Amino acid sequence: MVARAQRWLVLAWLVAAVAWTAAWWSRSPATAIAGLLVLSGSHAVFLAFEFVLAWRVDESDPLPRASAWQFFKAWLAESIAAPRVFAWYQPFRWRAIPDHLPQSGRRGVVLVHGFVGNRAFWTPWLRELRAADRAFVAVDLEPVFGSIDRYVQTIDAAIVRVTAATGQPPLLICHSMGGLAARAWLRDADGARVHRIATLGTPHRGTWLARFGRTANGRQMRMGGEWLQRIDGERTSVQQVPFSCWYSNSDNIVFPTSVATLPGADNRLAAGRGHVELAFDAPVRREVLALLDAT
Repeated sequence: MVARAQRWLVLAWLVAAVAWTAAWWSRSPATAIAGLLVLSGSHAVFLAFEFVLAWRVDESDPLPRASAWQFFKAWLAESIAAPRVFAWYQPFRWRAIPDHLPQSGRRGVVLVHGFVGNRAFWTPWLRELRAADRAFVAVDLEPVFGSIDRYVQTIDAAIVRVTAATGQPPLLICHSMGGLAARAWLRDADGARVHRIATLGTPHRGTWLARFGRTANGRQMRMGGEWLQRIDGERTSVQQVPFSCWYSNSDNIVFPTSVATLPGADNRLAAGRGHVELAFDAPVRREVLALLDAT
C-alpha cells in the first residue's frame, strides 16, 4: 500500500534529521543546520534534474517550449507541491475524506490518481466536491507497480457506484497514469457510461522518462511501446467519449509537451506548471469541475 510505504519514508527522514542534529548540535550548530537544509532540499535537487531533462527534450517537440523563467517558477512550485502530496496527504490523509454518495440526482465524479499515488492525491478536490454536495468516488489503484490493465475493474466499480447514487454517467477526472487506466477501461466498456474524461498531465503517447521504468506500469508508458500502440485504438479515443486534456509545457514527468495531448480532444494548455502542481492549480480545477454541468 502506498500510504504505508510513504509513511515509512517520512519516518526515515525524521529519524535521519534527528540523528544528524543530535550528533552535531553541541559541536557545531552551523553544521547541524546545514545538514538539515540538505535533507530538506534533497527532493528539490532531484526535481531540478527532472526539469533540466524536460527543458532539453522539449527543444525538439513540435509544440512551443516554455521559457526558462517558466521552468524555474514551475520547479519552485513543484518543490512545494510534491512534498505536500507525498509526505502528508498520501501517507497520512488517505482516509480523511471518505467517498461521498448523496442521492442528489446531480452528476458525480470518479477520480483516478497516477503512478505511486493514492486517493489522497485529490484532497483539495475532495474538499471542494464535498462542500458542493457532489457525489464522488476516489479510487486506489492496486497493485501499485502492476499492469495498468489490472486497474480496469477498480474504475468500473467506482463508475457503477457513482451512477447508482446519481442516476447519471459520471465525469472521470484522471491525473497522469490514471488517464491511461481510464482508456484501458474504455477499451472493453460502453463509452456512454461516462459523461466525459478529463486528464491532467496524462502521457497519452508515453513519456521520455519511462525509458528508465522497470515496473510493469512504468514500461507500459514508454513512448512508442507495444502497450500504448494497442491502447491507441478507436475504442479508447475521442470517438467513444469526449476528452478534455490539460497539459503543461513545463511538465517534469510527462514530456515532451505534445505527449499529453490527444488528437481530436479538447486539449488545454496550462502553461508553466509542474506535473503535480498541474492538479493543484485552482484555475485548472475550476475548469475541470465546470465540465460537470457541461453538455
